[in-house]
Amino acid sequence: MADLKARPRPTGATAVLGRVGFPHVTSTTKGEIDIVTAPSQPGFSPLDLLYASLSACLVLSARIAASQMGVLDRISRITADVTGEKAAEGPSRVAKFNIAFSIEGDIDDETRGKIVHAAEDEICTVSNTIRGNPDFSTTISGKADST
Repeated sequence: MADLKARPRPTGATAVLGRVGFPHVTSTTKGEIDIVTAPSQPGFSPLDLLYASLSACLVLSARIAASQMGVLDRISRITADVTGEKAAEGPSRVAKFNIAFSIEGDIDDETRGKIVHAAEDEICTVSNTIRGNPDFSTTISGKADST
């Protein structure tokens, strides 16, 4: 039997910002989102996107964990509500992530805990990256405006 492997999804994003206005972000796969910064503006801020990435990765990872444990058919809904607390002193960063998991279905609390542990500590690329200390490789380019 042939070994079927999933084709890796291209990842990445480009943000563009003019002299005025807000960033417009396009993903490698052509998804688009406009970023907001005003507190009353509906939409996603850069920090919201961080929380959104973590919450989405956690629920997807929890579903994978439940499937690996053979209990996915007994789960009806998985929710991860992610917020954070910014550091009191510089540099500007999130000092603490607050994650509230809810797993609805016909499973016991011990199984819920095992699912969350596997999702947070083993499967979710975003949580594993945040917990680590990834290297940054930055290049700089540009050109002068012609007048």
